[in-house]
Amino acid sequence: MKQTLIIAEAGVNHNGEMDLAYRLIDAAVEAGADYVKFQTWKSENVISKHAPKAEYQKETTGEDESMLEMEKKLEFPFENFILLKEYCQKKDIGFMSTPFDIESALFLFSMGVDMVKIPSGEITNLPFLEVIADHACPVILSTGMCEIEEIEDAVRILTSKGNNNLSILHCNTQYPTPMKDVNLRAIQTLEERFKFPIGLSDHSLGIEVPVAAVAMGAEVIEKHFTLSRDMEGPDHKASLEPTELTDMVRSIRNIELALGDTGKHVTESERGNMAVARKSIVASKKISRGEAFTVENITTKRPGTGISPMKWYEVLGGAAKRDFQEDELIEL
Repeated sequence: MKQTLIIAEAGVNHNGEMDLAYRLIDAAVEAGADYVKFQTWKSENVISKHAPKAEYQKETTGEDESMLEMEKKLEFPFENFILLKEYCQKKDIGFMSTPFDIESALFLFSMGVDMVKIPSGEITNLPFLEVIADHACPVILSTGMCEIEEIEDAVRILTSKGNNNLSILHCNTQYPTPMKDVNLRAIQTLEERFKFPIGLSDHSLGIEVPVAAVAMGAEVIEKHFTLSRDMEGPDHKASLEPTELTDMVRSIRNIELALGDTGKHVTESERGNMAVARKSIVASKKISRGEAFTVENITTKRPGTGISPMKWYEVLGGAAKRDFQEDELIEL
């Protein structure tokens, strides 16, 4: 059975503090995630001084500072990611990060990361996509704010140099995503349109949506998490807390087991109940030897250890070879 790849998205919930980043890794390990993911960028490469904050960022961090000023406070220098990767290796969890500019992408490639994640906002950034395509590294592509044609364009660029190691994540970039806008059925559309593994980058509240996505065939789940939603910062409010992350991982693993295979058959766990729950043909009254079996003297009752009621018409009209007492299993 192929397991769902579960990515615990620490993102910028470290608030620019390495101690908090290490604690986030510990929480992801404790929850059982496969990877913990951060975000790598140089603010001046990504954001102009005129760029406004998103509405959810204004709601969570106020309007006194620009997006550039906010991101500068959250930005980690490149050397921090080397330390975080080393810590992940020590803790036996995969390390990932999302680059937001070409310089950061090249740095992550130089680190020898297992894979890179392209954020939704970069899916129309052609020069950036071409740099990613130049490297034979597994890629996860998030598709928030996208029309299907934009996804097709990005996939064409990313695979243009022969790298087909690509996964595509359905995504909605509103933090948190209203349930009416989650649109899980888009996972099926992506599966039909693209011949790559499909998953979900989820920003809804709670764990129901990612668990449901796995039941619908998602092979990758990404979910933001934090140590506390009460912390200051743009993404904490739409993130899971550690116990919720643990619950999500456990629920996904249970759903994987529950999905089973496509066959319909008796399972070992229920086989022992067949004799208890099914019925057999029994005498409904005393029957004497030589007497014919009729609808007046036989019926069906538990247990199912005798002749199956499916042989009802084979029994009717036959002669009793011995005496039978009421409720006794009929024998031919």
